[in-house]
Amino acid sequence: MTATTTSVDESEQLGPRPAPASRKARVLRGLVPAAAAALSGVLLYVSFPPRTLWWLALPAFAVFAWCLHGRSWKAGLGLGYLFGLGFLLPLLVWTGVEVGPGPWLALAAIEAMFVALVGAGIAAVSRLPGYPLWAAALWVAGEAARARVPFSGFPWGKIGFGQADGVFLPLAALGGTPVLGFAVVLCGFGLYEIVRQALEMRGTRVVRRGAAAAALLSVLVPVGGAFAALPLISDDAEDGTATVAAIQGNVPQAGLEFNAQRRAVLDHHVRETERLADRVKAGKAKQPDFVLWPENSSDIDPFTNPDAREAIERAVKAIGAPISVGGVVQSKDGKLFNEQILWDPKKGPTDTYDKRQIQPFGEYIPLRDVVGFFSSDVGMVRQDFSRGTKPGVFTMAGTEVGLATCYEAAFDWAVRDTVTHGAQLISVPSNNATFDRSEMTYQQLAMSRIRAVEHSRTVTVPVTSGVSAIIMPDGRVSQKTKWFTADSLVEEVPLRSSQTPATRLGVLPEGILVLIAAGGLGWAVTGAVRARRSR
Repeated sequence: MTATTTSVDESEQLGPRPAPASRKARVLRGLVPAAAAALSGVLLYVSFPPRTLWWLALPAFAVFAWCLHGRSWKAGLGLGYLFGLGFLLPLLVWTGVEVGPGPWLALAAIEAMFVALVGAGIAAVSRLPGYPLWAAALWVAGEAARARVPFSGFPWGKIGFGQADGVFLPLAALGGTPVLGFAVVLCGFGLYEIVRQALEMRGTRVVRRGAAAAALLSVLVPVGGAFAALPLISDDAEDGTATVAAIQGNVPQAGLEFNAQRRAVLDHHVRETERLADRVKAGKAKQPDFVLWPENSSDIDPFTNPDAREAIERAVKAIGAPISVGGVVQSKDGKLFNEQILWDPKKGPTDTYDKRQIQPFGEYIPLRDVVGFFSSDVGMVRQDFSRGTKPGVFTMAGTEVGLATCYEAAFDWAVRDTVTHGAQLISVPSNNATFDRSEMTYQQLAMSRIRAVEHSRTVTVPVTSGVSAIIMPDGRVSQKTKWFTADSLVEEVPLRSSQTPATRLGVLPEGILVLIAAGGLGWAVTGAVRARRSR
C-alpha cells in the first residue's frame, strides 16, 4: 500500500507523460504530407493553359510521390483526394461561371474521388521495385476511368492536355494522350526516386544498383522517347493544300442570355462571312475553298425557319464556297440535335453531323428528377439533346473534313474516328460564350493542339466569341482571334492522309497501361497478404 502511494506521488512530481506531446507530433507529421499533397495539386493546375509552365507537372508529381511513398492505402486515399481537389478545384472553376459554385464544387469533389482511388493504389505499390512504373500506369488507369464514367465520362484535366508546349508532345503521335500523360507522370515519380535514393545513399553509403537504374530509366526513357518520336510530326502536304476560312461572328453579349438573341448570333456570322467575301473581291484575302462556322452559329433551325435559311444561303452565295453551319435542329419525331450542316452554294444543305458526345448537365440532364430536387437550374435545359450515331466527315470542295464538336475534343475516340473515316483535316466548332473569358477556352484550345499532333492533321477551331484558331499538324497555332471580336481567319493549310501510330493503335496503348497498373496492384496486394499470413 505504501509502495503504491509512493509511486503515484513520484509520477505526479515527474509531470505529465509524454503521450500528449507524441500525439501532437503525429498530428504535425500528418498535416505536412496533407498540405504538400494539396499544394502539389495546385502546382499541377498551374502547369496547365493558359500558362505555358508545362514542366511544373514534373515537380508536382515528384512531391505527390513523396507524400505517398511507404504509406498505407488508407493514407493514400486521403492524400490522393487532397491532391485531386488542389488540382481540379481551380482547373474547373469555369463550370460555375453562370450557374454558381454548386455544380463546380460538386463536379470537382466527384472527379477528385478518382484521384483518391489512384492515390490509394500508388501507396499500395510504393514499396515495389520499379515504383514509378506502377504509379504512372495507375494514374493512366484513373484517367481512363474518368473518361468513361459516370454519364459517359469527363476527361477534362488529362495530364496530356497540359503538355501542348512541352518536350513530351511528340509522344501524342506515338500513343495518344494515355502515352503522353504516362510519360509525364513516370518522369515526375522518377525524379522523386532519384532524389530519395541519393539521400539514402548519403546516409548509408550503399548503392542499390537495380533501384538506381530503374529510377534513372524512369526519367531517361520518357525524355528519350519524346525525342525519338519527333520524326512522327510533319507538316508536309501529302494531299496538297486547301484554303480554309474560320468565321468568328461574335455574340451580342456573353453568358447564357445570348441564347435569347439567337437571330442576332446568326446575323453576326452572316455579316462576317459577307465581310470576308468583300475582302476576297477586293484582293485583300484569298478565296477560301470552304468555310467553317462555329457551334450554335444558327440556334434557329434553318429547316423549319425560312428567314434563317435565307440568311445562311445569302452568306453561302456571297462567299461562293460551302459552309459548315452549326445549328440546333429538331427532327420530325421531335428529337433535338446539336448539328453541323454542310451548306453548298448551289445545292443547299447536303449533309449533316449530329454531335455524339453531348455534355451532361449542359445539353442534357441525367437523373433529372433527382437533380431537380437539389437545384432549380435544371429548368434551364427544357429539352434534352439527343446523341448522334455516326462519325462526322464532310466532303467540302474535295477535302475530307472531320468534325468533333466542342466538348467532343476532350474524348480520344470522338476525334480519332473522324481520321479513321478519312478526314484530311479536323474542325472543332465550339461555342464558349457561356463561359465568358474563363480559362476553359485556352484549355480546350490546348486539347485541339494535342489532337493535331496525335493524328498529324491541321485542326481548325471556329468559336462564336473566341478564341478561334488554325493549328498546324505539329501543334503550332498559326493564327488566332481575340475575345469577343468579329473576325475571320483564312489560311492555306496542308492536307494529310497518313495515319500516326496513335491513330492506328487506338485504345491499345491505354489498355496495356491499364493492365500494367492491374499487375502492379495485384503484386502489391498479394505481397501484403503473404506478409500478414507469415506474421
